[in-house]
Amino acid sequence: MSLQVILNDHVPNLGQVGDIVEVANGYARNYLIPRNLAIVASARNVKQFEHTKRVVAAKRAKALQNADAQAKVLNNLALTIARQVGEEDKLFGSVTNRDIADALIKEGHSVDRRNITLEKPIKSLGVYPVEVKLMGGVKAEVQVFVVAE
Repeated sequence: MSLQVILNDHVPNLGQVGDIVEVANGYARNYLIPRNLAIVASARNVKQFEHTKRVVAAKRAKALQNADAQAKVLNNLALTIARQVGEEDKLFGSVTNRDIADALIKEGHSVDRRNITLEKPIKSLGVYPVEVKLMGGVKAEVQVFVVAE
């Protein structure tokens, strides 16, 4: 005897989240359902799952749209960070992703410092392109001007 279930999580060799699959009755009742990996695919559950999927897709689309708008603004943004310098225009210390995040917050853009990509801290004066990762794989590039105080 078999039973149709809707997967709540990825199950290896069975399917992905949201798939409706047919499995053995015992496998569903003894393994999938108690571990909250699946729910029985009744008409009500299928309808509710489809509604939830539409709501999540709409929220995600709106978030991506906001991320695209923020990326356009950030691509045209130039930050100036002033630091003390020593001989040969070397900085005392360095400019890190935290410093760039703080400068972005002062400009009115809320970006988590972990989403700012620097290969290594900036240790000299100059202009540096810095990549900022936004939601859903959207990326922006901010120009950072490191100047002497």
